[in-house]
Amino acid sequence: MLKNISAAASRSITIICILLAASSSAQAQIRKPDGKTVTVTSIDHIVTDLMGKGEVTGLCLGIINENKPAYIKTYGYKNKQLHEKIDTATCFYAASLAKPLFGYLVMQLADRKIIDLDKPLYEYLPKPLPDYENYKDLAGDDRWKLITARHCLSHTTGFPNWRAFTESKKLTIAFTPGKFYSYSGEGIELLQMVIEIITGKKLEDLAQGNIFKPFGMRRTSFIWQPGFENDYALGHDMNEDTITKSKRKEAHAAGSMETTIADYTRFISAVMQAERITQQTKQEILSPQIKIKYNNWAFPPVEKDSIDDYNAIQLSYGLGWGLFNTNYGKAFFKEGHIDGWEHYSIGFPEKKIAYIIMTNSSNGESIFKELVEKLTGVTIPWKWEGYFPYRETTKLTTAQLQKFTGEFDGRLKVIITLVNGKLKVESPTVNLAKTNFYTANDHHLFLKIMDANFDFVKGPDGRFDTIVADDEGEHYELKRIK
Repeated sequence: MLKNISAAASRSITIICILLAASSSAQAQIRKPDGKTVTVTSIDHIVTDLMGKGEVTGLCLGIINENKPAYIKTYGYKNKQLHEKIDTATCFYAASLAKPLFGYLVMQLADRKIIDLDKPLYEYLPKPLPDYENYKDLAGDDRWKLITARHCLSHTTGFPNWRAFTESKKLTIAFTPGKFYSYSGEGIELLQMVIEIITGKKLEDLAQGNIFKPFGMRRTSFIWQPGFENDYALGHDMNEDTITKSKRKEAHAAGSMETTIADYTRFISAVMQAERITQQTKQEILSPQIKIKYNNWAFPPVEKDSIDDYNAIQLSYGLGWGLFNTNYGKAFFKEGHIDGWEHYSIGFPEKKIAYIIMTNSSNGESIFKELVEKLTGVTIPWKWEGYFPYRETTKLTTAQLQKFTGEFDGRLKVIITLVNGKLKVESPTVNLAKTNFYTANDHHLFLKIMDANFDFVKGPDGRFDTIVADDEGEHYELKRIK
């Protein structure tokens, strides 16, 4: 009897301890750049509210205080179709968050005098750069002899982001290296090749030995690892449908890395503490290398695009990171973007605070402006980054939604259906597969996949019989046929 009472009491004490720990955790305080604190409960509310409004499938959040990880939390699904939730060990495709990590590796090598940031890269090579198959397009343009590691890390090589996205499909130099900022994955890939030649080691081995293992990043790699199979996320498109997972077998510094929110938060913490580099090198990483004066951040600029919008915040690029001034001192930042994966990281070195946001959703960027503002009190250069905030939707009853359904014809034919409580639209005329239709109000719908708005007009019988379309600036009407 006493034994049973003792066991019951022990269980009660354990439960009480768990509840007290949970309560304490919920009230834990996280310091913001303005010095004020916020509870993790408040943070959770901010995140989940915006995820719902923006239809962001999954999100991971890491927060650093005093240069150390202070809060790591995951929200939503790694696979919405299977209702599988994310955890802090779930592997995410890092996209371009890989670039500043590679940059940090290069700066470690610069610290050890293995590479000189200002020495032309071709001087490290056993043969002229155009003699390499991947760089044969540069023959006849000797400006390749000017390109340095500093140009690659500050995105001032003159290369396009990717040659595959240019009209010619060839690698060209748009301007004298060092003159302008123009984001370029090609520049990062060139520097990777040179680093591998200089060291005689592959990128993955260099990263494992200098960053991943020393910083405790056990679930991070530039190459897909068998150990990732037990817990990884899928990307999701704007309709929250899953996207086929790419499991990369070759290491690419510009974006083949898999990581977790816990691991990448450890990396940012290491950057802020200048681990395995000198303080002088950290200062150089976060010092402006080139002022950004152009609206279009991803492609070679032209003089007429020069703007003054960002003078007030001194928008610029350092070595691997974007930079701008805030009320709380300098901020460094880096984005990550590809279909199904959208990430953002921002740090305030003078305040010893940083935030890492990772999403497996093509809707992720739509909440970044508001999310960062609410977490930090700082407005990021969201227009320059090409972020378009989510549009508010109106919740309608099933009966109201049903009134939109049917077939309409005119310049094109559209079919509107109601599937699991969501409006879907498709068009055989333009090969538009079923995509989500969103309600701005009880008579106005819009699409996320393009800038298209549709007003529904009621006929004499009270049902919608005409659609007035504003389709990316083109206007036309569609009439109900069913």
